Amino acid sequence: MLNKKILLNALKNVPDPELGISVVDLGLIYDVRPDKKGNVEVVMTLTTMGCPLFSLMEEPIKEELYKIKGVKKVTVELTFDPPWSIDRMSKEAKIKLGFL
Repeated sequence: MLNKKILLNALKNVPDPELGISVVDLGLIYDVRPDKKGNVEVVMTLTTMGCPLFSLMEEPIKEELYKIKGVKKVTVELTFDPPWSIDRMSKEAKIKLGFL
């Protein structure tokens, strides 16, 4: 059975194309919603509204999740509500980027 923890763990393997830090540690993943049919909806954001990198992250996110047994369909929804902030980053990401 798919669960949020397994899916988020897999997404830790997807780096932000500019920073090389996982999309999870950067706090870009707002939610991951699996259903019983194997569909997974990922709700994510970008660091800024004008960031052109969504297309460079969407495919690697899908590829990583499709590696998990039971995942049939992945959709990635982009949102800017709430806006991303540094507070969403993991401690490790903040250290790597010099915020701590």
